[in-house]
Amino acid sequence: MGHRFWPQRAERIVLARGFRDKLKQVRKQGNRDWLVKNINGLGMKEASHFLRNVGFKDVTIIDFHIIDLLKREGLIEEFSNLNKKKYLEIEEVLRNLGDKVNLSLGELDLYLWYIETGKVLK
Repeated sequence: MGHRFWPQRAERIVLARGFRDKLKQVRKQGNRDWLVKNINGLGMKEASHFLRNVGFKDVTIIDFHIIDLLKREGLIEEFSNLNKKKYLEIEEVLRNLGDKVNLSLGELDLYLWYIETGKVLK
């Protein structure tokens, strides 16, 4: 319920179960690139969600709320496609900002999400 791509949900879960043992290793290492490459349906944002949910704070969850805030504040320029390269560029902008204010990427994007939405979801 509320899943954006609900017809594929069960199929993707079943396919991901085949990686159960590998996911334990990925969870320990925080290998986002492996997740994006191997788990059907995961992009940079979703892989970052997974890693954050298992304890990694050095990745950021970049969605349109964060992008809108960064554009409005002049930290990034307008762009047309959030591909992996652009995702990593924006993550670096956030990493530099986090360093300046002494926050991890996880803490910073949660704070920016709160500023933009007024909500803390997790």
